Amino acid sequence: MDFLELVRSRWSVRDYDARPVEQEKVDRILEAGRLAPTGANRQPQRIYVLQSEEALAAVRAATRMAFNAPLVLMVCAKVDEAWHNQRETVMRGITCDTYNVAEMDASIVCDHMQLAATELGLGTLWVRGYNTQVLLDAFDLPEGVVPMCLLDVGYPSQEAKPSPMHASRKPIGETVVVW
Repeated sequence: MDFLELVRSRWSVRDYDARPVEQEKVDRILEAGRLAPTGANRQPQRIYVLQSEEALAAVRAATRMAFNAPLVLMVCAKVDEAWHNQRETVMRGITCDTYNVAEMDASIVCDHMQLAATELGLGTLWVRGYNTQVLLDAFDLPEGVVPMCLLDVGYPSQEAKPSPMHASRKPIGETVVVW
């Protein structure tokens, strides 16, 4: 599949059937995440494969956006392993001495895994709306490992369909500036 076709075919799935995701597909998705670029190639991501009833119940306790997915990838980052820009940076008028890219790295990893899942005929939903403390308590994460996002993965149900907003995109001239 052409890359832009792949990107266009991905949509946020909010209704999954109960069919489990085959291990070979899980492995390919995880490999796509492993190959994702990270700041200074530090690879601070830690991905938790949540598929047991107990683990999925904990996810459902943390967010309403699990949508009965049979597999949820909890993308975390070991924050102290992530690259820090040591040069002074100004962001939104705030000067800071350092910028930690852990969340950005986790997002890139998640995006690679979403596209791999789409190529394999699976649906995904990127989730950031959850109770972090519930996840920390449920999964006893090591010190410094922080959940950055969840990725629901599974086969879309027969009733699942893209949101009406899915195809709504601003014209490229509104989002790109050429100098």
